[in-house]
Amino acid sequence: QVQLVDTGGGLVQAGGSLRLSCTASGRTFTSYAMGWFRQAPGKEREFVARISRSGSSTDYADSVKGRFTISRDNAKNAAYLQMNGLKPEDTGVYYCAATTRIGTFRITTFYDYWGQGTQVTVSS
Repeated sequence: QVQLVDTGGGLVQAGGSLRLSCTASGRTFTSYAMGWFRQAPGKEREFVARISRSGSSTDYADSVKGRFTISRDNAKNAAYLQMNGLKPEDTGVYYCAATTRIGTFRITTFYDYWGQGTQVTVSS
């Protein structure tokens, strides 16, 4: 089992940047592929980005491609989401997630463990 703690959210103006961190404890971090999701008020949780166990492979939602970068540091048991060029529509609670599965990484049920979430608010 793994425990995840999300940090780094905040209030930022449009065009600004934030870096989210996800710190893991418990079982071996390299056993898990990591994902970031977000949930806006009144909307379903949606996929943002994903990184493989080694960090060699990444994927992004079309809405964030070119602006967000997912990374991980296996020595620190941490995953990150660097968010640049933020837009008001990026506002929401951001969650990191972990899975040992191989498959459809864009859906929430693919992930077994979740952080508590961190609020990101982008003002126009």
